[in-house]
Amino acid sequence: MKQGIFTIKSNKNLTANVLEMILEGDTSDIKRPGQFVNIKIDGLYLRRPISVCYCSENKLTLIYKTVGKGTEKLSKMREGERLDILTGLGNGFNIAKAGDKPVLIGGGVGVPPMYLLCKKLIEKGALPTVILGFNTADEIFYKEEFEKLGVKTMITTVDGSVGIKGFVTDALKEIDYTYYFCCGPMPMLKAVYNSCDTSGQFSFEERMGCGIGACMGCSCKTITGYKRICTEGPVLEKEEILW
Repeated sequence: MKQGIFTIKSNKNLTANVLEMILEGDTSDIKRPGQFVNIKIDGLYLRRPISVCYCSENKLTLIYKTVGKGTEKLSKMREGERLDILTGLGNGFNIAKAGDKPVLIGGGVGVPPMYLLCKKLIEKGALPTVILGFNTADEIFYKEEFEKLGVKTMITTVDGSVGIKGFVTDALKEIDYTYYFCCGPMPMLKAVYNSCDTSGQFSFEERMGCGIGACMGCSCKTITGYKRICTEGPVLEKEEILW
């Protein structure tokens, strides 16, 4: 974990309530896709955890949804403003298990960590397929960004307005894959878990207090005992999950 000051380079809407923030700062402590950062916001006691969408040597891209006071304040910040951010949090995805044809499954705000994961898998020599699930067409974001990576990108919408009508599990039936990585709302995670016979990794979202493992507020029961989503998670393997 590392604490640093980041400068906002841009902060723009991707949809009505989903924004992309690009920052400049030291990202050297971010080692794996699937890790998250914890942002200090003036006037609020607790930091806000946001998954990492992309990072390079000095660039950090975060995608977040405005759902409360913290993200609402973030949405109003502009270029040049600075943020106190803890980086390198969480254990992230283990790409060594991916095989040649992994599938990456992102639902809603579970989409962002799939982007860095996809880039890392391509660098490793794998050929991922990406499935992005949304409710309606106006909620879709980052489709073009994944397509620019040269990977097959499948879209599902609950109302059928774009792509496959239904859920990410409907798209899964149409492809062959060696392994899967998944991030999204709990009902989606459960559906993928029940639909897939192969092993995989799931990134969980839990309400966090400290974000560094001290308060135990985000602990979840697994087959080997309780694990803290902020430290032993947010990524858990299928075989250790208890619903």
